[in-house]
Amino acid sequence: MSDTLTLPYAATDARAPTKRIPVAVLGATGSVGQRFVQLLNGHPWFKLHEVVASERSAGKPYSEAADWRLDTMLPNDAAALPVKSLGAELQSHVIFSGLDSSVAGEAEDDYANRGCAVISNARNHRMDADVPLLIPELNADHVGVIERQQKRRGSRGYIVTNPNCSVVGLAMAIAPLERLYGIEQLHVTTMQAISGAGYQGVASYAILDNVIPYIGGGEEEKIEAEPRKILGRLENDRFVDAPFRICAQVNRVPTIDGHLMTISLGLRNRNFVNVEQVREAIDNFRGEPQNLRLPSAPRKPLHYVAGDDRPQPRLDRDREHGMSVSVGRLRPCPLLDLRMVALVHNTIRGAAGAAILNAELLEAKGLL
Repeated sequence: MSDTLTLPYAATDARAPTKRIPVAVLGATGSVGQRFVQLLNGHPWFKLHEVVASERSAGKPYSEAADWRLDTMLPNDAAALPVKSLGAELQSHVIFSGLDSSVAGEAEDDYANRGCAVISNARNHRMDADVPLLIPELNADHVGVIERQQKRRGSRGYIVTNPNCSVVGLAMAIAPLERLYGIEQLHVTTMQAISGAGYQGVASYAILDNVIPYIGGGEEEKIEAEPRKILGRLENDRFVDAPFRICAQVNRVPTIDGHLMTISLGLRNRNFVNVEQVREAIDNFRGEPQNLRLPSAPRKPLHYVAGDDRPQPRLDRDREHGMSVSVGRLRPCPLLDLRMVALVHNTIRGAAGAAILNAELLEAKGLL
């Protein structure tokens, strides 16, 4: 186990707060909650001030309540924090949610209605009509709907969500193609790491020497719906989905971290497809986090990885500290138009890291 992780956060051109903003983490003892605690350590804009978990953990110091499973030491400042129960009054007005979907919907609404900015990893509110489903490189303008949500709530509070852990990688990988040629349809098969199910999520006897061609919780349906909202447009305070169709098949595989996807795409302007142009567009892709030089933003959100056998989870998931998506094996498809492979670190860029980057964008835009 290495020393406590402090990421080399980028020097920023964005409007930085005059002092670090106190934040709370909901579901702090779970696998995503622990990633939040790890990634917030040493963050230049945010300071972990409160941790929230279930009643059975409430009142204990975080070091006792959290069965710490990450490959770095538990940060000392976090270890000493007393765990508060879900629903408790919080001093922090910026809240990161790593809650399980079984409790997230109501709890996040409650805190947003109290006036908090809730940046959520849970699925419950992703498809709500006035909640941004945010990947800052792709749809930063979708935060424009927040004012409408605040009016509905009658408070300054709101919810912003990040996508499903596979969808982050999928949407980022296909965005350059949607912009170049337009996507008509795509098929994606995922090979998802066991960390996506949480520490107790998959029994070792079930996953060792095995692949499980099913993931519960509506995983395929999320992958088929969420990219269309993300790559759609905001028009008159309403989300208009991108028109392409998606078919998804999902598998749980015995890797620890890193969701790998094979993707085949049919394009609207297929007569003009140039593989080299697509590869260059992927490798040169940039977005608002890079323009603003937000602290958690990868220098390159997409990396094209050369080699017939890349990307691979063990070799490529930690690229730019897990915050970039790796793409490779771009080539013609005999059934559709193009095919490729994409890889995302599911608990960093696919979960806690994505939410922290969302919060940085919100702060840079004066919305926190």
